[in-house]
Amino acid sequence: MAFSSFAAFVAMGGHGPYVWAAWGVTALLMIACVWHARVERRLLIRILARRARREKMRPPQSGKVAPNPFQASQADDT
Repeated sequence: MAFSSFAAFVAMGGHGPYVWAAWGVTALLMIACVWHARVERRLLIRILARRARREKMRPPQSGKVAPNPFQASQADDT
């Protein structure tokens, strides 16, 4: 083993505070990423459920297609 005791391992030859701080920051950021992904997933599921309920309540369309306001009209071609 490279270290003679657990205390020597924790001290890391005098570099312990920097090493363990780096490990701590990395662990904190990884936990924050997982937490953020879970929050975003819950929010997306909530939004999609709300959209599905809204679509279910919408009356059926008559089959007519609404005009596209971004499409040039035939009169503009002249």
